[in-house]
Amino acid sequence: MVITPKIINNICLTTHPDGCEKEVENQINWVKSCEKVSMPKRVLVVGCSTGFGLASRITATFAGAAETLGVSFEKPQSAKRTGTPGWYNNRTFDKVSARDGIKSHTLDGDAFSDEIKEQAIEWIKENWGQVDLVVYSLASPVRVDPETGVLYKSVIKPMNAPFTALTADYMKKTVSEVTIDPADESEIEPTVKVMGGEDWIRWLSQLKDAGALAENCRTVAYSYIGPEVTYPVYREGTIGKAKEHLENSSTVLNNMLKDLNGQAFVSVNKALVTRSSAVIPVVPLYIAILFRIMKEKGIHEGCIEQMYRLFSDRLYKGDAVPVDDKGRIRVDDLEMRADVQEAVSDLWDQVTSENISELSDIEGFRVDYLKLHGFAIDGIDYEKEVDLTANLNQE
Repeated sequence: MVITPKIINNICLTTHPDGCEKEVENQINWVKSCEKVSMPKRVLVVGCSTGFGLASRITATFAGAAETLGVSFEKPQSAKRTGTPGWYNNRTFDKVSARDGIKSHTLDGDAFSDEIKEQAIEWIKENWGQVDLVVYSLASPVRVDPETGVLYKSVIKPMNAPFTALTADYMKKTVSEVTIDPADESEIEPTVKVMGGEDWIRWLSQLKDAGALAENCRTVAYSYIGPEVTYPVYREGTIGKAKEHLENSSTVLNNMLKDLNGQAFVSVNKALVTRSSAVIPVVPLYIAILFRIMKEKGIHEGCIEQMYRLFSDRLYKGDAVPVDDKGRIRVDDLEMRADVQEAVSDLWDQVTSENISELSDIEGFRVDYLKLHGFAIDGIDYEKEVDLTANLNQE
C-alpha cells in the first residue's frame, strides 16, 4: 500500500515505517557528530519510544556509550495497518545499537504496571546488576493504578473558570478562538494520578527495594512551565497540577536515595512539537510563533538538541548539577529569555488566519508534527508502495 498521512482532529492515525526509521537515524547521526558525554553506562528509559524519551536514549547511547533498557507501550503493525511511530522507532534504535555493538533491550508493555516493573528489574539484575540513571518520560492519557485496579483518565482543562484564547490549526494554517470549560473536582485528581509523580516514585522505590539502583545513581523526569499566555490551560490548569506533583516528587525521591548518594531531578524543557503538545489548545499557536523567533535568533532546538544539552551541559558536566531556586534543571532557558518572550508577545497580538504563515512558523510546526509519524522527511519516496507483510517477516 501507499501510506499517506491520515489526520482527523489534528491527530495522525497512520505512520510511515521508512520515514520513522530515517528520522531516528538522522537523530543518531546528529548525536554522533557531537562531542562525547562522560556519563554512567547503564541507563533505564521509561517512556523511550518518542519525543524526549527517545532523544534521551539516543543521547545516552551514541554520545555517552551507555547500554540502555527502554520501556514503552506501542501498537505493532499488522498486514493491513501500520504500527504506532514508537514501535518503529524502538526497532530502529535497537537495530542501530546492535550494529554499533552497544547493548540495548526494549520492553513493550504498560510502564504503569508492576508486571513491567518486575520484568525491567529482572533484566537489570541479569544483565547489569544495577542501573546508574533512570529517565522517566512517560506521556499517557490514562493509567491503571496497580494497587487498586482503578482506571484514571487525565484531562487538559483550566481551573475555576472558562478560558478563552487564540489557538491554531496547524494543518489548515488558521487561527481561531477557543473556549475551554473548567475542570471539576472529579477531573483534577485523576489527572494528577496519571501525569504526576506517583508512578515515578513507584519505579524508583521498586528498583531500590530490589537492590537494582547503583551507588551515586541519578533519576530525571521532564516538566514544562512556559509563558503566561499558556498558564490558564497549562501551568495553572489540570496538567499544571500534575506537573507540580511531579516536581514535588523529586524531593521525596531525594530523601529516598540519600543512603545511595543518589539524586533526583526534574528538567524543565523547551516547548516542542510532540504528540501531546500538538493537541493542547493554545499551545500550537504559541509554539509556531516561538519557533519563528528562536530560529531567527539562531537558538532553536528540537528534542534531540535539548536532550544532548541536558546530558552534556547539565546532568553530566561536572559533580554539581546547576538548578534553579526550586531545585529544577532549566533547559528552557533560551525559550524564556526576555527578548524571546517579548517578541512572541508582540506577534501574539497581531496574528490572524490571513497572516499566520508570515508571522509564525506554522509550517515548521506542521512539518515537525508529520515527522513524528514518519512523513515529510527528506530522502523518502512517499509514492512507493510499502509491503507491511514483508516488513513483518523481517521480525
